[in-house]
Order: sequence, then C-alpha cells, then structure tokens
Amino acid sequence: MRFRVSEIRVFLVLLLSSFSMVPAAIAQPSDLKQILSDLYKRPDRILVSAHRADHAIFPENSLPAIGKAIEAGIDIVELDVRETRDKVLVLMHDEKVDRTTTGKGAVSDLSYKELQEFYLLQDGKPTGNRIPTFEEALKKTKGHILIDIDFKAETQTAKDETYRLLRKYGMERQVFLFIYDYKEATEYRALDPRVPIMPRAYKDEDVHAILQMGRFPAVHVDETFYSDTLMGSIRATGMRVWINALGKYDELEEKAVRDGSPGDGFASLLKDASQANFIQTDYPEQLLAWLRKKGLHR
Repeated sequence: MRFRVSEIRVFLVLLLSSFSMVPAAIAQPSDLKQILSDLYKRPDRILVSAHRADHAIFPENSLPAIGKAIEAGIDIVELDVRETRDKVLVLMHDEKVDRTTTGKGAVSDLSYKELQEFYLLQDGKPTGNRIPTFEEALKKTKGHILIDIDFKAETQTAKDETYRLLRKYGMERQVFLFIYDYKEATEYRALDPRVPIMPRAYKDEDVHAILQMGRFPAVHVDETFYSDTLMGSIRATGMRVWINALGKYDELEEKAVRDGSPGDGFASLLKDASQANFIQTDYPEQLLAWLRKKGLHR
C-alpha cells in the first residue's frame, strides 16, 4: 500500500509528537528572546527550521502554517518571497501559482488583486486560505519566531520594499536573508547592515571565500562537500552550519517511522553531518521532539 506524502506527514505529526519531552497538548510556543539567545550563545543546541512553515496540515507558506510553527515552539520559519506585477511582496515558492493554488499563471504576471481570487491548496484540495503578503507574515511572526527569507524576487523594488517593511515593523534582527550567491552579501549589507545575511555555499572554495567576508549567523551547506574539518572552520568563527534534511533525510525519516524506528532518519543526518547545528526539514515538530529527547535542544 502506497501513501501520499501529505498522509505520511500527518501520520508523523501524530506519532512523533509523543516522543517530545514537552507533551503536544502543553507545548510551549516559540520564544524569540530564547531563540536569539540560543542562536548566538548556545552553538551546542541544534535549531530547527520549518521549510515553507509547518505545513503538514496547512498549506505551505500560509498564515496558518506559520501560526502552527509558532504554536509548536519551532525556532525559524522559512518563507519564500516573490513580487506581483503591481509590486506587492507575497509568499509563494514556485514561479507559477499552478501547483499550490486554484489559479494559474506566474506571480510576476498577476496583480495582487488577481492573486486574491485564488485559494491555496492542501493535498490538492482548495482551502479557505489565500496567498498572504510578506507584510502579513511579518505581522504574524513579530516578536515570536525567526524568519528565513528565501528571497525569490529579483528586482530592486522588491529589495527596497523588503527592507522598508523590516524597518517599519522593527524586525531587522528577526530575520535571515538567504542569498544564493554569497558575492551579493556586500550589496545586501549595504542596504541595511542590521539585517543578517545567510549565504549559500556550493563547494569548499565558497566556504573559504565566505569566511573572508566577515561573520554571518549561519552558512548554508549541503552533504555534497561536507567534511567535519571544513564545517569546524565555520563553527570556529561563531557561525552556524545550516543543512537541509529535505529530500534524502526526510525520506529516511518517513521510512524509519513506517519501520517503527522514529528518529533514525534524523540520526542518519547527524551521523553524516555532525557539525550541523541548524537543520531545515518538512517535519519540524518531529525533529524538535527528537532533538529534545536527545538533549540537543532546550
């Protein structure tokens, strides 16, 4: 019998919540002050990022999925930011809305008003949720949880508006701006040096170049060039090593749950990447529960 990914996610949520040191019914919500303290002062604690927010039972990049992450005590939500035709910043992973909504077309070709005619999908079915703006996401998260801004809007107007909104809500220190080309870090820092940048490294040489650019809160790496020595050089500077469980390790975790060994997928990740202390996953509540059980999270 084959299960859909969405069914596996819901099953994981229900099953693995029982492994948390804090029962799901009385789970403590995200505490921004504590998260920031752990981020910069407790490198021994592995922080958890919810990929596209906590979307096991709510649509990805939706306000309810963000709220679920906060309610569950997750450290950071990863949100994808794009720009509409009329220059409104919205949350949407794909270039087009076809996969995740009842509509069709590219975000950049549609106005915000047109986008609001569509409903977000969950497991292929329409929900009552619409595509949120980036500003709505900021209001939802302010004072609660870190945001990893996966910035997919390429225009200068989008950059300027992002920084304007961060200043408007006083959230310059509550975000990471994830950039795919580390060479652009200087440009983004010039826009507002208070906004933390998280650069992406694709190979050893990138890590060495990033280390020469000053301190970042984290460096995004992957297992293709991972080595304890190289990652140790990142951590020696006080920066965190961000790695994804997405794909390989999340799939191992799905199998581990089916086999009655929850946590084995996450254990495999840390066996392969022992220096990682920031993990992004599609199963944030389950990872948080497992880390707490192992004494690797507060």
